[in-house]
Amino acid sequence: QVQLVESGGGLVQPGGSLRLSCAASGRSFSSHAMGWFRQAPGKEREFVAAINWSGSMPLYADFVKGRFTISRDNAKKTVYLQMNSLKPEDTAVYYCGLDFGIGPPPSWESAYDYWGQGTQVTVSS
Repeated sequence: QVQLVESGGGLVQPGGSLRLSCAASGRSFSSHAMGWFRQAPGKEREFVAAINWSGSMPLYADFVKGRFTISRDNAKKTVYLQMNSLKPEDTAVYYCGLDFGIGPPPSWESAYDYWGQGTQVTVSS
């Protein structure tokens, strides 16, 4: 069993920054890809970023390239999402997921086996 707990969300002004964290407990963390998705009100959950088990292969949605950075610390069983130059359209609940599969980090929701409860990010002046 795996538990994922996100933190770091909040209210930030446009152009500001936040760093989200996702702490894992339970089964092995360091062998698996991790991803971040988000869901805005009235919209489907969408891919934001993912990273492979070693951290050597990050993957980003086009709309966050150059603004967001995904990283992980396997010793701490934590994956991070550094979000810079935030825009109002980044407002959403952000979720982290863990993928037990093998291969590059996936960008599709169904590939992920466990999810956290989400953390709210609101970008507004």
